[in-house]
Parts: sequence; structure tokens; C-alpha cells
Amino acid sequence: MPIDSSASPVWFITGCSTGFGREIAQAVLARGWRAIVTARDPAAVADLASAHPGLALPLKLDVTSPADMAAAVAEVKASFGRIDVLVNNAGYGYLSAVEEGEDDEVRAMFEVNFFGAVSAIKAVLPTMREQGAGHIVNITSVGGLVGNPGSGYYAATKFALEGLGEALARETRELGIKVTTVEPGPFRTDWAGRSLKQTSHSIDAYESIAGKRRADVAAHSGRQPGDPARAALAIIAAVEATVPPSNLVLGKPGLEAVRAKLGRLKNDLDTWETTTVGADFPD
Repeated sequence: MPIDSSASPVWFITGCSTGFGREIAQAVLARGWRAIVTARDPAAVADLASAHPGLALPLKLDVTSPADMAAAVAEVKASFGRIDVLVNNAGYGYLSAVEEGEDDEVRAMFEVNFFGAVSAIKAVLPTMREQGAGHIVNITSVGGLVGNPGSGYYAATKFALEGLGEALARETRELGIKVTTVEPGPFRTDWAGRSLKQTSHSIDAYESIAGKRRADVAAHSGRQPGDPARAALAIIAAVEATVPPSNLVLGKPGLEAVRAKLGRLKNDLDTWETTTVGADFPD
């Protein structure tokens, strides 16, 4: 069945084979909206297209491939003529202490988690600028606001995307383009299970710190409190809001962790205020 070009809006979602990407795609399609459902293997999203003919457009997309990205955006333009929402969801985790980190693994994760999102953003911005409207949703993590032992490199990819998104929001606000950064806490996705990578270069000195956390994260896979389906509904609600949030933390554990981080930051600012302002030239 041909794509129904009269329906709206159009959501472009990366990483739809599992987890948040799949749940967001299902929620979008259930509303009768159009969705570009992407995965490195299109067979992983074929069921979404079959269940929603005329609304779902399944596409092959490895976010680290410039050719894939260009082809995907061109296909979207040809099929739908517009892109209303980009959801940068594709990504994965890698756990290691900083000293244990393997350079090739760290760089590979940055290519997906950060540069893959950058590629998608730059690919859709010309269309959104031409429309004078659009919404970019970057799914980072509570780990993009709070660094924990054993996941420093993963946090670095997400901190980077947080900073990029904040700057992007200020660059595009007057162009009609909104940006929301979503920070999930622990959710029952494949992040801590099948998709998780861990260092093969462990150091005994870190076993009781980073090593313990690595083991705890893997052990709790499938038992996290966060519901990905509810997260998808929360993200849709944020996009539909008249004034969408710049940041949307998802899940109670994540909220508690971020509030604790803000408390520590405020304490440092207040305690060291005299030293801070004393670093300026005298009036």
C-alpha cells in the first residue's frame, strides 16, 4: 500500500529494533501518525510496517554510515515530503573504569551515541528549516547528567549530546525548531542485557568499585523499575506540549539521582562562591 501523504505528523526514529525506539514507533503508529522506523537490519522492523500499512516506512539505517543517512532522509522526503519529529534513539552502553577503557571500543561507541546523532540532526535540519517547524528529541540518559563509576565513557557520550542539544536549542529556537533532551534512568530495555558491552581489560584495583557496578548493572537487567511503553507516552506528551521541556528525566530513580547531583553542585557553588568571583580582575 502506498504511503498516505495526507496523514500527519511524520516521526523519524532511529534504532527501532528494540527498546525505546520500538516503543515510541508503536505508540506513534497507534495514533495513526506516520513513522520512519529504522534499524541496521530492516527485517527487525518489518513487523511494524506490516501492522501499519500506509503509515510505517521501514528503512535500513546504520547511523554511522553517511550513505545510509543520506539515502534514508532522501527516501523520507520522497515518501512524506516533510519531517516533523526526529528521535535520536540509536545507541548502546559500554562499561569499564576509565583506566580499563579500550580505545577502539570507546571510539566505536562515540561514533554511534554521539556522532550518529549529530549525523541525523544535520541531515534533517535543512528540511525543518525549510518548513519553519520541527522537533528534535535526543535520548541521552541520566548518565548524561550524572557520572557513575564503571560507565564514565558511556556518560561522556551522553554528556556530549546534552551539551550539543542545549546549544542547538538556542540556535534553532527562532527558526521554529524545538529541542528536547530525554534522560531515562534504569528501564527494562536491552541496554543492560543483550546490547551491553563491557571491557575485557579488567584491573583488580577497580574490582570493588567499577567492577562491582558493572556486575550490578548486568544482574538487574530485566528488573529495572522503568517501563519503556510508559516512557514512549511521556516522550509523545512532551513533544505535543505547547511549551515542551528542554530536559525530560524519566523514572523515579533517575529523578532522585539528578536532584542529588543538583544539590551537590549547588553546595559547591555556594561554598566556593568567594573563590569563584575572586578569579575575576578587580573592579
